[in-house]
Formats: sequence, structure tokens, C-alpha cells
Amino acid sequence: MSQSIHDFHDDPRNAAIRIWVNGELKPRAEATVSVFDSGFVLGDGVWEGLRVVDGHPAFLDQHLDRLFEGAKAIALDIGLDRAALERAIHDTLAANGMRDGAHLRLMATRGVKRTPYQDPRASVGPATIVIIPEFKVAKPETLAAGLRLFTVHVRRGYPDVQDPKLNSHSKLNCITACIQAIEAGADEALMLDPHGFVATCNSTHFFIVRKGEVWTSSGDYCLGGITRGNVLRICREAGIPCFERNFSLAQVYSADEAFTTGTFAGLAPVRSVDGRKIGDGTLPGSITARLQTLYRELAKRDVANRWPTPA
Repeated sequence: MSQSIHDFHDDPRNAAIRIWVNGELKPRAEATVSVFDSGFVLGDGVWEGLRVVDGHPAFLDQHLDRLFEGAKAIALDIGLDRAALERAIHDTLAANGMRDGAHLRLMATRGVKRTPYQDPRASVGPATIVIIPEFKVAKPETLAAGLRLFTVHVRRGYPDVQDPKLNSHSKLNCITACIQAIEAGADEALMLDPHGFVATCNSTHFFIVRKGEVWTSSGDYCLGGITRGNVLRICREAGIPCFERNFSLAQVYSADEAFTTGTFAGLAPVRSVDGRKIGDGTLPGSITARLQTLYRELAKRDVANRWPTPA
């Protein structure tokens, strides 16, 4: 039976969460948006996922950079500056008593429309901003078992079709890829770029390890992943050779290790791709395990530096 890297054990506390909706903290059952909202009607908006570490969102500055860059690219006025969004995030965490083991979904859409039509001029109000907090972490058994990937026919395309750098609400290409992987009995889809090189996965980024070197895609056809970038950073800081480059499926199949990266689960080992066992089957591999530790340390360091504990 296939699994998802985003699987988590249900936490009863999530039934009583308070969700931030346009400046108000509302009980889960009352946290709603209009059926005329641009996000619901068209998927018109941008979003970020945030992992909570020691009471704060890790790598917040990087996430807000990406959010505002995406909003500017689609001419979306979020209506709040960075400081206001940071306050909203911390108000949401405080209202829910969250310190660790929590994940936030920050979403911004073009707001309510006067009629369900794609033209941005049909929007009649300010942006809709929602922050969904949940007590959830990746299932330990999923990380222990490793992921099975399947290479799908759905490609990551050129930026003049739908720019993969945009973390938009419109994710149908990724959803279609995910469906194909699930139907094949796999856990996650591996997606190629228009030239046939490995690009990314449907909801995570992809890395391989070959002869002590860490490889990931060129980055031309994938989202500018926050965790992806931080893994490259810790490789360089630790003296582990790392490369952003084109590589083929043949090089994936013969890799010594493979793993995915993402805000929700961090680094997750991959046990097979298209039915081929990766390396000798040890999970996690030695370099993957080292990077998992270094990444956790970096997240804690980021939070400590951003919000130092008062003396």
C-alpha cells in the first residue's frame, strides 16, 4: 500500500484549533471563505508552508521572500507587510499554544470576486489571508520505511507556460503527477523536465548521492525550495561536495542514496525509484543521516538567531 510523505497521525488537538482569517482568529468550524473567493474559484493566489521550531516559524525570512516575490509576479497586493504577517503568525501560534510539532499553512488569494471569472479586475475586495495551524509531524514509520518513487509522464514545464518558481494555489500538474504515481503503487511522483532530465517530485525536491557527492537538479524547472536551498547550504558548510546539475534516470537508478526535501518532513530517504532499489537498501544512508542531523541543527540555529532568548 502506498503512503504519502505528508501523512501524519491525527492529533485530537486539531479539532479545536483557531485559524487566522483576515485578521480574526476563528474556531475551525467557523473558519470559512467566500465561494466567490479567487482562490476557490480559480486557484489564484500564493502560499507557504512553515515548520514551527521552539515556538517560532523556521526560516521565516526565506519563506516571506518567496511569498512576496510570487505575489509580485502575479500582481497580487497582499495588503499586509512582512511585519504584519509575522505578527499574525505569532498570534496564531500563541492562540493555539503551539511550540513544537506544529505546521502552518499561510495562504494569500486575490480576494472575493463579483462574479466567478479569471480577470483580476473582477476582484472587488482586498486579498484573502488565511493561516491554518496544525499539530502535525511526518509519521516516523514513513521516514523509517523510505519512499517509493515512480517517474510519471507529466513534466515540469517551461516558465513561459506555468512558471515552476511560483508557489501558486494552482497545482493541477503536480496533482496529476501524484495521481499517476499513486495508481502505480508508489508514494510520490518523480517528474522530469522538458529535456528528459530529473527535475523534482510532485510535492518535494529530489536529491541523489553518488560516490560521496550530493546532486540535485539544475533548479531551472522546480520551485525555489527553501529546504532544498538549506540542504545545499549545509553541504557546503560541512565540506560535502554538492552540485546543481542535469542528470538522467540511469544515474538515479545507480545512485548510492536518494532523498527528498520539504518543509513538512525535512529530509526523507528514498528506498526505490521505478522499482529499482537505491544503493544497498540501508535507510537512511550515511550521508542522508548526516544531513538530517545538520538540517535539524540549522533550523534551531535559524530560530535562535532570529528570535534570541532574552538574557
